[in-house]
Amino acid sequence: MRILCCVKRVPAPGAKINVTADGQSVETAHLGFTTSPHEECAVEEAVQITEAQGGEVTVLTVGPSEAEEQLRYAASVGCHSIVLVPTDGTALDPQRTATIITETVQALEAEDGAFDLILFGNESADSGGFQVGVRVAHALGRPIVNGIKGIDVEADQIVARREVDAGFEVYHLPRPAICGVKEGINLPRYPTMKGRLASKKVDLVARDGDADAGGQSMIRLHRPQETAKETMILGDSEEAAGAIVDLLEEIGVMS
Repeated sequence: MRILCCVKRVPAPGAKINVTADGQSVETAHLGFTTSPHEECAVEEAVQITEAQGGEVTVLTVGPSEAEEQLRYAASVGCHSIVLVPTDGTALDPQRTATIITETVQALEAEDGAFDLILFGNESADSGGFQVGVRVAHALGRPIVNGIKGIDVEADQIVARREVDAGFEVYHLPRPAICGVKEGINLPRYPTMKGRLASKKVDLVARDGDADAGGQSMIRLHRPQETAKETMILGDSEEAAGAIVDLLEEIGVMS
C-alpha cells in the first residue's frame, strides 16, 4: 500500500494573525507554524492504514524551506519519506499549487509506481480554498471525495465515509483514489522521543517545481477589527434574580 499525504505549513491555530502594512502578506516575525489540522489527521490516517496493512507513507509539501519542520514532524509519527518542493515563501494560488503537486506526483509515480491513495486535508487552515485536492484529482483523472470521516481499504477499492445529518454517505472508489480528510476522523498521535530522533535521519527529498499563476489574484488581506467584550457579574445569590430579569428585558428576551 503506497499512500501520499499532501500537507501545508500554516500559522498555528489560535495565534493572533497580524497583516503587513501593505496588506499583501502575514507578519510572521512572532508567529508559530504547524501542519494544517485536517492534514494532520490525514497523516495519522495514512500511518494507521500502513501499520495495519503494510506499506509506506510519503508526505509532500509545497512551501518555504522552513516547511521541513512540518515534514520532519510527519516522519516522527511514522511516515517513511518526505518531499519538499521549495518556494520563496510567496503564497501560491490554488491553481498554481495544484499544478505543482500534480507534476510532482507524476514524477514520483514514474519512478516508483502509482500511489494507491492520495490524501489531502478537506481544506487548509489559512486560505480555506477547498480547491487543491479537487484540481489535482481532476488533472490525474482519479476519483475524489471530500469531507471524509472514515476510510477502509479493500482489495481493489477505497471505501470512504462522509458524515451527513442522517448518518454517513458511503463511497466506493476504485484504486488509485484521492480523499479529502476532515478533522475528527481520528486523534493524531504525539511523536515519541524515539520518533523525533528517527525523523532526523529521514532523507529530505527536494524536488524542483513551478507553474504559471492561476486566474485568481489576491487584492489584499483584511484583518477584522477586534471587539472587546465586557463580563458583568450580576451576583452570586438569589439577590441577583432581579438584575437578571432586567438584563433579559434589556436584550429583548423578556417583555
